Amino acid sequence: MYHSHEMSLQLTHLSHDAVHQLAPSFSGLPKTTHADGNYRLRRYSVIRIVNEKIIETNKHNFVQSEDINHFQGDVLREFEAIESGILHSDGMLEMCQIFMDLNDLPNGQEIEIHQMRIAAIYDETEIAPEGVHQDGFDHIAIIGIDRSNIDGGELLVYENSDETPFFKKILADGDVALVDDRKLWHNGKPIRLIDQQKEGHMDVFVLTAKDNVDEFHS
Repeated sequence: MYHSHEMSLQLTHLSHDAVHQLAPSFSGLPKTTHADGNYRLRRYSVIRIVNEKIIETNKHNFVQSEDINHFQGDVLREFEAIESGILHSDGMLEMCQIFMDLNDLPNGQEIEIHQMRIAAIYDETEIAPEGVHQDGFDHIAIIGIDRSNIDGGELLVYENSDETPFFKKILADGDVALVDDRKLWHNGKPIRLIDQQKEGHMDVFVLTAKDNVDEFHS
C-alpha cells in the first residue's frame, strides 16, 4: 500500500482472480455516439453497496458540468449498463469493497462505475481528452485491468492544475489508484501502438462517489 499527501492518493491491488474474472468483458464494450465514442468504448452503471452486496440502480445517464469538463461538459451522455454477470461478480464486489473500505464510505453508498476500453486508433490517442482535470466527485479510483500492444497511458497526479505532476505511474493489471478528487488533479498520457499492424488498447474501470449521498440503513 502506498500513501501520500495525507491519504489523498492511495495505491493498492485487486486479486489475480478478480482481474481474470473482469477482463474478458471489455472485448464486448460498445462504441457510442459521443465525441470520444469511437475510441473510448464504455459501459456505465450506478450501484449501491448494501451489507457487502451490490444493488443495481436504474441510472445510466452521466453528465458533468462545463466548468468541470470542458471537453464534453453539460452534455447528457447515456451508456449501456455493465453486463449483469460482471456487475454481480465476486471480482466487481472485491473492487467496489476496496473503494468503500479505503475511503471509509458508509453502507449504502452510491458508486458510479465506468467500464472503459481506450482503443489506440490514432498516432497518439488521448485517454483523458479534457486534460488536467478533476471529475467533480469526492472520491475516484482508476483500476488497470489490461494493456495490450501499447506504450504510454501513465496516470499523472497533480497538486495543482498548473504544476508538473508529483506522481506518474503505468497502471498494471489489477493496480488500483484512489485519488481525493477535492484535493488533487489528474490526467493521463496518450497511448501509442507498439505494433502498427495489430490492435492495441488500455482497459480500465473508473469508480466515483460523492460524500453527500444519503446513507442507507437496512
